[in-house]
Amino acid sequence: MKAGQAMVGPWLTLLERKRDPVKRLLLLAAGCALCALAHVHAQEAVIGTGDTEMLFTSPDPRLNRNKQAAYHIEKDLLEAGHWELAGQWITEGYIQHNPNAASGRAAVVAYFTKVLKVQPRPVPEKMARKVVAVVAEGDYVVVITPRVVKDPGGPAKTYTTSWFDMWRFVDGKADEHWDGASKGTGF
Repeated sequence: MKAGQAMVGPWLTLLERKRDPVKRLLLLAAGCALCALAHVHAQEAVIGTGDTEMLFTSPDPRLNRNKQAAYHIEKDLLEAGHWELAGQWITEGYIQHNPNAASGRAAVVAYFTKVLKVQPRPVPEKMARKVVAVVAEGDYVVVITPRVVKDPGGPAKTYTTSWFDMWRFVDGKADEHWDGASKGTGF
């Protein structure tokens, strides 16, 4: 018996009995996933690019406007903590899907300045935080950044994963936001 045959064999028999091609494809995918789980290895580190500013540009004027607004949200608001500038980049009716912060520009500003007690720092010329990717489509911009997390297997260990922020823009301002936050985790 070859390696993996015991695991795949029953799936192949089941596949032979299924006439529906969609069901066959789903069963084959499930079998492949199970085989892949048998050979799990450590992840590759998530790292950002060295040219962050370039990721926030586009030859398309609409996408460029939205990417530039996302850039200023990241750099001026989130990185430098200048929430007094929020009106330049966020609509008054801002819809927030992070379960730790309420909707509305005033509520988001209060969350960062009063709950998290973020203090303003000088706005850097360029973002210090590394960015993995910036994807823009229509009114949406997604920013993916590396995130260092404590390893539950050892308190002195950490690992990297990806964090995302996604905004929907209206007239160059963020009107809606999504991220990967869970209740009680802050970000």
